[in-house]
Amino acid sequence: MTMLNAAIRDIPLPPRLARRPVNERGFPVPWFASLIDGKWDFVNLDPRKIGEAYRRKICWLCGEPMGQFHSFAIGPMCSINRVSSEPSAHLGCCEYAVRACPFLARPNAKRNDKAHLAPSMANVPGVAIEHNPGAVLIWTTRTFKPIRASGGTLFSLGEPTAVSWWAEGRTATRAEIDAAIAKGLPFLRRAAESEGAEAVSELEQYITRAAKLLPQGSQP
Repeated sequence: MTMLNAAIRDIPLPPRLARRPVNERGFPVPWFASLIDGKWDFVNLDPRKIGEAYRRKICWLCGEPMGQFHSFAIGPMCSINRVSSEPSAHLGCCEYAVRACPFLARPNAKRNDKAHLAPSMANVPGVAIEHNPGAVLIWTTRTFKPIRASGGTLFSLGEPTAVSWWAEGRTATRAEIDAAIAKGLPFLRRAAESEGAEAVSELEQYITRAAKLLPQGSQP
């Protein structure tokens, strides 16, 4: 596809995403994007699409039907509490996103970069951690379900059938994963402390559970 941005032209484009339009900057337009005043807007997410993707059982990124496996590109803290602010996507679409999306592939990218393939946190329910974590986890599972949260809906993730860690568009190193977790844990711990001793104890159990999904030798 000659219209693709030079920065992502060499990244293999999954057939499903190849059927999507391309915006003026040369980035494939994800299904969740809105068309505003004739331009694709990747940032101002229409929250109604969250429910639509879930009900129709379609991929959040390409808009085509899902199969029995569901993948989520999530941050390290979401691997601890096992929630996602977005519905599921195909594994191939997620793998493309973590390689091509400027926010996911560049640790120094900011969330107001309108070229990225992931929505901003402006319309995300729950308590958002808005920094770039520096590492991304693709969590694949057979099951997930919506849960009510402050401001809307989140998704509780079932047991993973596979996980893979990414940084800078490639497999993440143990050091990068550990740094990303260390960067986010203070936010979770402060939130748990504000809720009391029971929440703190529950969080520590979640941290221990999440550690089993890390590469050998990696500690949160």
